[in-house]
Amino acid sequence: MALQRLPGGGWLVLIGGGEFSFGETLEADRVWVEKTADGPIGFLPTASGSSDYFHHFSEYLAEGFNRKVELIPVYRGRDAKRQKNVDRLEQCSAVYIGGGVSDELLETLAETPILEALGRKLGAGGVVVAIAAAAQACGLLARSLLGGSVLDGFGWLPGGVIEPNFDPGHDRRLRRMMQEPGVAWGVGLPASSAILLGPESQTDLVGTSFILDDPEGDFRILGG
Repeated sequence: MALQRLPGGGWLVLIGGGEFSFGETLEADRVWVEKTADGPIGFLPTASGSSDYFHHFSEYLAEGFNRKVELIPVYRGRDAKRQKNVDRLEQCSAVYIGGGVSDELLETLAETPILEALGRKLGAGGVVVAIAAAAQACGLLARSLLGGSVLDGFGWLPGGVIEPNFDPGHDRRLRRMMQEPGVAWGVGLPASSAILLGPESQTDLVGTSFILDDPEGDFRILGG
């Protein structure tokens, strides 16, 4: 089973987790920044609700990559419906969806103009980066923090689910998600590792990740 994403001319970047302030995502960030055209990089704080996250990330990209970061202040559902925020997003060459809680991200962005604009960004050749809980939200389903249930994801990975901050010795949660209807494959994505899915099935890998196409099967190792 090959990794699949919705068609389009852009890059979808999935990072398993890690603290950028400690250099844990530096290699992955170098790769996606190189693929990003000139212009500001948008930051969505929705999953964490933290303004400090934006300030630290902005300083990190300015100092390490000489790139400007633009805050897209979507904290609640009504923020995701504001045309001003859609305009901000569309003016960015890339959008970085910060980590946090997948429930918050999915509930806030569901069926909103911001989510539609992210899809257009991927289709038109832009870069969308999602880390940790945001990476999980990109799949068909995401694991809720409430009672172990599952939520509908963004659906950008047809038939696929992502388990971020993955440890292959603790695979129960990924295997459980794979038992859900419609799920055909799953990826265990450790912290600091990344999968970059580009146009025409292009795939770049940073670090090691694990793919599973049977909830009872064995992992295949990607990268290394």
